[in-house]
Amino acid sequence: MILILVFIQNDNIMFPAEVFVQRRKRLKELVGKGVILFLGNKEVAMNYAANNYPYRQDSSFLYYFGMDMPGLAGMIDCEQGSETIYGSDPTLEDIIWVGAQEPLQEKALKAGITRVKPLERLDGDVFRVIAHNREVHYLPPYREQRRLQLAYYDNLKYEEVDRNASEALIRAVAAQRSVKDAHELEEMEKTMTEVTREAYNKATGLIRPGSFEYNVAGALEGAVLGKNCRMAYPIICTINGQTLHNHHYGNELKKGQLLLIDAGAESPLRYATDITRTYPVDGKFTSQQKEIYKIVLDAQLEAIQAIKPGRPYYEVHMIAATAITRGLKELRLMKGDVGDAVQHGAHALFFPHGIGHMIGLDVHDMEDIGEDYIGYDQEFKRSEQFGTAYLRLAKRLQQGYVVTVEPGIYFIDPLIDKWHSEGRYRDFIDYREVNKYRGFGGIRIEDNIIVTEKGHKVIGKPIPKEIEEVEKLIGK
Repeated sequence: MILILVFIQNDNIMFPAEVFVQRRKRLKELVGKGVILFLGNKEVAMNYAANNYPYRQDSSFLYYFGMDMPGLAGMIDCEQGSETIYGSDPTLEDIIWVGAQEPLQEKALKAGITRVKPLERLDGDVFRVIAHNREVHYLPPYREQRRLQLAYYDNLKYEEVDRNASEALIRAVAAQRSVKDAHELEEMEKTMTEVTREAYNKATGLIRPGSFEYNVAGALEGAVLGKNCRMAYPIICTINGQTLHNHHYGNELKKGQLLLIDAGAESPLRYATDITRTYPVDGKFTSQQKEIYKIVLDAQLEAIQAIKPGRPYYEVHMIAATAITRGLKELRLMKGDVGDAVQHGAHALFFPHGIGHMIGLDVHDMEDIGEDYIGYDQEFKRSEQFGTAYLRLAKRLQQGYVVTVEPGIYFIDPLIDKWHSEGRYRDFIDYREVNKYRGFGGIRIEDNIIVTEKGHKVIGKPIPKEIEEVEKLIGK
């Protein structure tokens, strides 16, 4: 294989320049003083230098500059108002391998930036800012190359870089990126309806006894690639839905099993979708499966209905947890007072994760800059209770937030064994009844929701999830 350098991923695909101009203007107002440094992502070798992972630009860099190519940096001076892109045009040798490229100056103009400098001038400019005792604001790094570069700039020890990340910048970015504008919402809506929904339609056509998980996962990913998109995260497509993030696709599908699919497309502008559905392999739920599925679906619908501006997402989580506990009590898997059971965390044996998270340029939006900044605030602190501690978003919802709603019920044998042996929550859990569900797997249902002015809106055209719809879809 010959060396290939990828310089452009999404040439000429950007929002209007004024969108980026206004985003940077507001960022300067929020941060107030000093210089803001954004280091774009570089190529990362997969198994040797000339074979790279598919390139993905840093999401905050995309948000403020819109330029989806490696080898870039951006600097914003809050007081002087200047904005600079650092990068290099491809050499003749590069052009031989990857073709003629649009000049960097023209790309920068599409983001409303007129000042472009060679990448090799970045170090000197950063050191000059530091020499004048001005603060350099940067976000917490999540790649080692960036952490080493920031340590070099600030004369820091490697382990000090994360601690020195700018809280002012983190809070400013979180405030801006959390509220999606009309351009972003249109991009997510289009991707859900035209890509993710259609990919699910392709995949479900292969769900039948005798197929393999990889047949279904491959059809889904192929449909996404066929729409000039790619996966927002590795597909979960498994008969072992009790394993929350299961990326093994080698099992044959058999009659009586459930297949859980958790997948979403990433648009050409890098906005994510995140959908989960659970299907009966042979097109018909067993009575036991149907009962559990209905509890999960009812919990999801109740949680979605509760979404509106001003409501804490912690409450939405607890609404879903209460609905699940109530349903499991009706099946005699749980007992006692429903409110007490939820308060003590007994429901987490079956629902051991949070109800959802923000979604946007990242499937777990802005998780790289600190989940506690994104999902929590002075009013809401993270719970230490098992299950609820995994809730990624607890604070009050605002108009323009986009969130996922994904309750689930799982029968995780090692967790059941541990709690049973320890005698945990015997007042709320009937372990004899729970044992009847060993080997059941898991059921999860997920949709993406916009918080609107007075309530909420599910993104995209509906993807079937009612019991009768699902059975008809797979049976056909």
